[in-house]
Order: sequence, then structure tokens, then C-alpha cells
Amino acid sequence: MPFMQRTHADARAGRREARRPPPAPTPSAVRRALRGLGDFQDARFLQGFFKTAPGEYGAGDRFRGIRVPVLRRLARQFAALPMPAVLRLLGSPWHEDRLLALLLLVRRFERGTVPERDRIAAAYLRHTRHVNNWDLVDLSAPNIVGAWLLRRDASLLDRLAGSGSLWERRIAVVATLAFLRAGRLQPTFAIARRLLADREDLIHKATGWMLREAGKREPAALRRFLARHAARMPRTMLRYAIERLPAAERRRWLRAGL
Repeated sequence: MPFMQRTHADARAGRREARRPPPAPTPSAVRRALRGLGDFQDARFLQGFFKTAPGEYGAGDRFRGIRVPVLRRLARQFAALPMPAVLRLLGSPWHEDRLLALLLLVRRFERGTVPERDRIAAAYLRHTRHVNNWDLVDLSAPNIVGAWLLRRDASLLDRLAGSGSLWERRIAVVATLAFLRAGRLQPTFAIARRLLADREDLIHKATGWMLREAGKREPAALRRFLARHAARMPRTMLRYAIERLPAAERRRWLRAGL
């Protein structure tokens, strides 16, 4: 083949190669990356921070010692990991593996078509037993469950709020952050009422947090909710809910909640 013909053929082959998508990452590549990034000292700290001792809410959870910014970089690196591998990762006994899987699902949901979003939300709801610590819930529930329900019947939140699972109840209330971002406060107040008698501190904190977020958007709506319910709100929930109100008003609500 003459030189010029070879040059043109090589250029065409190069363009075809450039257009070809890179191969999908493999589960073994993800496992190697996670193993290589662990830090023993961070793992010890995180196991205490996330209450993994017997009888605590995170009992038995295992940590590699990888911080969230690093996991976010991995989520970008392994964005094309096939869905079955993502769900296997979500079933890992390692906390960071599950968090990486959730970050991948959030990324995929945000970029997905409507049918893809439906499949991701359905998979998430089938696997809530693996979304089993507060950070896993908080980094995924608004961006998957909440965002998915914005154009659907939100009664699913009520079902989750009545679950025997602490984590499903937290998913229910934290998912309402998506509604707050869309200017819709009613779902947050409805789930907060449902959870007023909950016995778990992690639910009190999450519910108070969502009420505070509602109050940042419509202070009058938060005050109406407090007028009806402050007297029976758990103390932690009330403190979180009123955190952004003026100091003198906070003192009045705290006295009302005694």
C-alpha cells in the first residue's frame, strides 16, 4: 500500500478506535482499588464513629478506612461498572463498598432515562437491607427515592415510615429532602407527624433536620407545625428543628416541649 494510502487508513483506524467506548470496569478492578485505598487508623476511627459495637445501631459493620471524597472519585472512575456488579457491591460486608455502590447508583440515576431511573429506584428499594447506616441513607435516599417519587404517588414514604427497619424509616424522612428542594413541604410534615412517637434517636435527628430544612424555606409553616406538635416532639427532634430560629424563640419552643 502506498505511503499516503497507509496514512489515511491509519487515520481512519485511529478515529474508529477513539470512538470505541472504553471497556467496562470489572468487579475485580473495583475490589483491588478498594483494598488498596484502605487505612487502618481511619478504619478504627470510623468503626467507633458509626457505632459498630455489639448492641449499637451499626453493630458488626466493617470499615476499610476510606473517606467519602475518595469514594466519590472512585464513583467517577468506575461509572460504567455493570449494574449486576454494582448490586453485588451493595451486598458487601464492607461499609465503603456499599457506599461506593450507592454513589454509583445515584450517579446513574441522575444521568438516566425514565426507564433507567425506574429500574434503579426499584433495585434500591429491593436492597434497603444493605442501606444500613445513616450516611448510606443520607447520601442516597433524597437523590434516588425522593427524586423518583417527585412525579409519582408518594404514599410509598408512608409505608417506609411505618417499617420495623430503622433504616427504612430514615429513608422515608430523608427522602423528603427532594420534595423540599422542589418547594413542596407537605411530604416532610406528613412523615414528621408519622414519626413523632419513634423511639430511635437517629430518627429524631433526621426528622428534626428535615423540619429545619422546611423552616428555612417557609418559617411560618414550621411554626404552625411546632404550635401543634412541639409539646410531644422528642427533645432531640425539637432541638434540631428550631436550630435556625432566633435564640429567644428557641427558648420558648423548648419550654413548650417540656
